[in-house]
Amino acid sequence: MTNKYRLDAIILGGGRGDRLWPLTQKRAKPAVQIGGKHRLIDIPMSNCINSGVNHIHILTQFNTASLHRHIFQTYKLDVFSRGNIELLAAQQTLENSTWFQGTADAVRSYWERFRELPVTHFIILAGDHLYKMDYRDFFQTHLDTDADLTIAAKPMPIERADQFGIIKCDKSNRIIEFIEKPKTSDMPEILKGRWISDNQVLVSMGIYIFKKEILHEALQMEGNDFGKDIVPASIEKYQTSVYRFEDYWEDIGTIGSFFDANMALTKPNPEFSFYDFQNPIYTYPRFLPGSRVAEAEIEQSCMSEGCVVGRSKIKNSILGMSSIVGDGVLLDKVYQMGADFYDSDLEKNIYTRIGISDGSVLRKVILDKNVSVGKNVVLENPGNIQHKDGEFYFIREGIIVVPKGIRIPDNTKI
Repeated sequence: MTNKYRLDAIILGGGRGDRLWPLTQKRAKPAVQIGGKHRLIDIPMSNCINSGVNHIHILTQFNTASLHRHIFQTYKLDVFSRGNIELLAAQQTLENSTWFQGTADAVRSYWERFRELPVTHFIILAGDHLYKMDYRDFFQTHLDTDADLTIAAKPMPIERADQFGIIKCDKSNRIIEFIEKPKTSDMPEILKGRWISDNQVLVSMGIYIFKKEILHEALQMEGNDFGKDIVPASIEKYQTSVYRFEDYWEDIGTIGSFFDANMALTKPNPEFSFYDFQNPIYTYPRFLPGSRVAEAEIEQSCMSEGCVVGRSKIKNSILGMSSIVGDGVLLDKVYQMGADFYDSDLEKNIYTRIGISDGSVLRKVILDKNVSVGKNVVLENPGNIQHKDGEFYFIREGIIVVPKGIRIPDNTKI
């Protein structure tokens, strides 16, 4: 950033996260663990740090304990960076007795705080997206076009148009029209070609840069959500441009997208990679031993620190930190988030409870943290049931999800 401008980040800490339930049963969506050891909030936080955005304000509301703990433990900007990280939880005041009613309302609720800052621009970020972006390039585009508002946008297949806000712009990247999550009835108009190019539409990534004074004005408009209310109204009123982003980006909004994004990390050359020394993704450093493996057959999988793996077969799977896998276990497309501690039988010096016990078979499963799977358990969904609530599990979009801390008895079969 130049001395003339200062860009602060506002990260939206997520609402209830209903579509990612039961992973959000006991935690905020940005606190959900991804890739075995990181949390979703680490993505925008790392992008900010790698981009030189050193003033970060995080707005939180639901199930915030683990998210707040992770932020406090992980991110500490020293006095020489002249930066700060500020957690702003939903609060009731004399002027406002309600909680955050949406993304824009969250920012509006703290505007008196933001008004005081010596800032020229704000970048609004989501806490549940998977991508890498240099916000300096984004900001430079905003300055070069002299825009009041710039929206980060990405080409997306027409089949996914109903999931996003779609954008039409001119050759100078000025936005002409915007539709937030078009309904099926609107699709014929889109398919006429007014919006598409090469069978793709340009979709909003839900990432915005506002001039400070324009953001203040925009928040006076009716509506509580940026994508649904504030941004469409701002496009009609202000100079609005697009920043085109061509790299990998995924909105982790559902169990299906979360599972697919994690499984993609096991590929030989994933579109998103944590293996980048120039632009690392930061997280809380644990002091765990190296993983120990006993004659296991492991194919195209990721393993974090502190794992203990017996004589088992693991394929297209992710083992989170301190994951325990017994003998004779088969894992196929499984995300085992691991454990916060080792649950051991000290007399026998073996791991018997937290983790996956001998002889169990799991296919297309998410095991949340501190889950215990007993011996000879079978978790699979050959009938491709899309939605079901069981005693120890939930099925969402065909994926079996076992919530945090559940213990599944021996010989259980789903």
